[in-house]
Amino acid sequence: MTYTHRQGSCEVTVLRADGTPAAGCPVTVEQVRHAFGFGNIGFDLIALANGEDRAPDGVFGGASAEHGAHLAELWLDLFDTATLPFYWAGFEPVRGEPDTLRLQRAARWFVERGVRVKGHPLVWHTLTPPWLSAVPDDEVEPVLRERVRREVGDFVGLVDQWDAINEVVILPVFTAEENAVTRLAQRLGRVEMVRLAFSSARSADPHARLVLNDFDLGPDYERLIEECLAAGIAIDAIGLQTHMHQGYRGEDAILAIVDRFARFGLPLQLTETTLLSGDLMPAHVVDLNDYQVPTWPSTPAGEARQADEVVRHYRSLVGHPAVESITYWGLTDEGAWLGAPAGLVRADGTPKPAYDALHGLVRGEWWTAPTSMRTDEAGRLVVRGFAGDYRVTLPGGPTAGLTLTAAGSTATLTL
Repeated sequence: MTYTHRQGSCEVTVLRADGTPAAGCPVTVEQVRHAFGFGNIGFDLIALANGEDRAPDGVFGGASAEHGAHLAELWLDLFDTATLPFYWAGFEPVRGEPDTLRLQRAARWFVERGVRVKGHPLVWHTLTPPWLSAVPDDEVEPVLRERVRREVGDFVGLVDQWDAINEVVILPVFTAEENAVTRLAQRLGRVEMVRLAFSSARSADPHARLVLNDFDLGPDYERLIEECLAAGIAIDAIGLQTHMHQGYRGEDAILAIVDRFARFGLPLQLTETTLLSGDLMPAHVVDLNDYQVPTWPSTPAGEARQADEVVRHYRSLVGHPAVESITYWGLTDEGAWLGAPAGLVRADGTPKPAYDALHGLVRGEWWTAPTSMRTDEAGRLVVRGFAGDYRVTLPGGPTAGLTLTAAGSTATLTL
């Protein structure tokens, strides 16, 4: 498979201090980040970023704080895009007391390490705080709008993209639990709920990238997108969830889904991907949350299968020009969603074959390690590789940043 659409170039001219070309100048070029978003959730590293020796109980779960430093090394050596949790029930369990400072510290920790940060989600019918149910129905909309504006506004400069609203297709007909957001959606309808989330977020940060995210990858989601675009709602990217606890769907099935949503001409984000390294969830289970087992171990056979499937899944999606990012939903089995062996790292902190296999792609085959180059007689050289951010080290130690794009770019550096 070729990835020419993922590759970029930059023509670099190196000059001496007097402005003359530095012919035959040795330089070192290395990649520091992909343009494509290789993501994972950052939930397990929030305690580490806050200097906590114990991770507070959360609505999602997660790894223990004592493993944070080790997991951070594994995380940063593979991923470049972090998703942080803004589940309302966990973020503001007591009205008026949001967990803003802890999440700001976590977001800043990632940004300082060159990681892009995404917030998930601003509006969702699940994991709403209990106090919201006591809010009169005619007050829920303004409370929800203020929640969205507050979070987006408080994280300007740290979180540059958001899952603005999550799982809208099922939102008005959700019956698993009573909640005020579903009641609001029943009055406003799906399109107006999307408008509420997007307009409120944009009023707080006009430059934020806003994603419409869903697990329903059928015609109902396509119809919703059509209706939202026809209603003038500017969607920056379409989120497609692919939790594959019941088995890998295969390249043909996944790419058929991607092709259907690519027709909208919007970037596609594979926002929530999982592949198991243990027994698969039975096929008859409709709602994944309904499957509860006492233990769900990773197995040698399952780990071999997961490694093969991770490589196939990523190769096929990186090969599709409409896809701009893939977020794997969990680094470690410790505290994983539903207790499933979906992580790329075992609960004891050792990498599974899938971690090594994915690392071999993202930071191996698709990566430019430090490479020695030399300018021509005009002081020029051309840097080629996967699109993204690069660092050039000049003689004597000065460094400069470059960005490789598919359209090509130029840069002038002075010794």
